Amino acid sequence: MVEISPTAKPPVCRIMDYAKFKYDQEKKERRIKKNQKGTQLKQIRLKPFIDDNDYQVKLRQVLAFLNKKAKVRVNMFYRGRELAHKELGQRILDRMVSDTARYGQPEKMPVWEGRVLFVVLNPLVAIAPKTEKLISI
Repeated sequence: MVEISPTAKPPVCRIMDYAKFKYDQEKKERRIKKNQKGTQLKQIRLKPFIDDNDYQVKLRQVLAFLNKKAKVRVNMFYRGRELAHKELGQRILDRMVSDTARYGQPEKMPVWEGRVLFVVLNPLVAIAPKTEKLISI
């Protein structure tokens, strides 16, 4: 005797082979687990003195990740005396957030972690069609 629905009133039971019941349950769980997709976190590395064409390449990568519904962490790395110009990296991250506003939104404002300034972008639920041309600045 196998208890099918313990929360029902009265509980539902069935006479069957327990091993077969357990096998069917595991098979059902595997099928459900196969269709689930965990969230991915992609990372992009930037530096404060990035050139415009290099920035465009990174921007296209970020937009591609957001179109695939993955979170993107944009890291701004500072080396040596670059820390004296924190505002340059901040401006670039602000520009990245504004350029990706149609495709993703930041979880929170940029945060410092040691010599790294980063922001995490979440993809929007309704993303523009893929046939549309990406932003060109």
